[in-house]
Amino acid sequence: MLNERLEHLTDYPFDRLRSLLDPLDPPSGLEPLALSIGEPKGETPALLTEVLTANGADWNRYPPIDGTPDLREAIGDWLVGRYDLPELDPHLCVMPVAGTREALFLAGILSVPEKIKDSKPYVLIPNPFYQVYLGAAVFSGAEPYYLPATRETGFQPDLAAVDPEILEKTALVILCSPANPQGSVAGPERLREAIALARRYGFTLIFDECYSEIYGQTPPPGGLRAAADLGEGLDNVLVFNSLSKRSGAPGLRSGFAAGDAALISKFRRLRAYSAATVPLPIMAASAALWRDEAHVEINRNHYRGLFDAADSIIGSDFGYRRPGGGFFLWLDVADGEAAARKLWQEAALRVIPGAYLARTGADGVNPGQAYIRVALVHDRATVETALNRLVGVLR
Repeated sequence: MLNERLEHLTDYPFDRLRSLLDPLDPPSGLEPLALSIGEPKGETPALLTEVLTANGADWNRYPPIDGTPDLREAIGDWLVGRYDLPELDPHLCVMPVAGTREALFLAGILSVPEKIKDSKPYVLIPNPFYQVYLGAAVFSGAEPYYLPATRETGFQPDLAAVDPEILEKTALVILCSPANPQGSVAGPERLREAIALARRYGFTLIFDECYSEIYGQTPPPGGLRAAADLGEGLDNVLVFNSLSKRSGAPGLRSGFAAGDAALISKFRRLRAYSAATVPLPIMAASAALWRDEAHVEINRNHYRGLFDAADSIIGSDFGYRRPGGGFFLWLDVADGEAAARKLWQEAALRVIPGAYLARTGADGVNPGQAYIRVALVHDRATVETALNRLVGVLR
């Protein structure tokens, strides 16, 4: 069964990128720059090291699967404050996880039954998408169903346009806002509409909000706020977030799932049998980071400066527009693979073709084919150097 499901997957995007570029040589005399991976390169907050050190005695203790009460309360307080929620019980509605990658994958197992109406269930995912969504669909035994997230749809999927016959057989829908790779932000009405559909058709709805704290001037709205606006509790809804982007600490592997108390309870039981737990010193550091906004604003201003540089250097070329959130450029270069090869061979820049982050839809079109994704994760001087090389080669 495992081998059969693996056959439904192509190589992971970064394996495909290595196959594409490793046989090629970058130009001598230019420092190679990796803009392919969304891995923040700035310094982690001093607070992180301080709290880890202060809690060093706890490395010799097994951590609880559902986190410490202090961490759950820190996450709950942050969610209530960030999204102006009327209330949220952190002990019923919050589950700390070892990074959201693993948790998103397990969400498929959590949510997908063997059959719906005697048919293989669907898992609906935006296209293009974070590749773990596809893994969640395939390894839970579901049929992935791709929702176009293109310029025509505002780079967000239009869930209301899905055939009701598909929705009736849907077990799980995953939405991402701000989106990876496009940086688009779903508005409150779209979020509420998605929740209403989840409740009408009985599927689990996940909002991946891992880029929620990197934005220009307007904080992106969130799934829990949309649920509060509907006034019918948190049924069917889970949100995922982490400290990787918000606090520039991807190596910490610390995030959370929050929402429907019944789903969180089932998730806890599933993770008790299958998942890694977050070590106690990391839980303590995570709680401190969720309670501190000063380092987040510094981080956010850093990315604002990087997009100021992109505005100046790229202008309106390649369909560029400043995204609503996140730290990626989604550039229309006509042929993403060809552009990636050219940038590596002529500018020593490593970017990922958009086709590797998407799948060919029912219309026979891969919505990422014409694009490259460029991660703005270095210091400003390095980003300016990289973007000047990019436009020098592709203009």
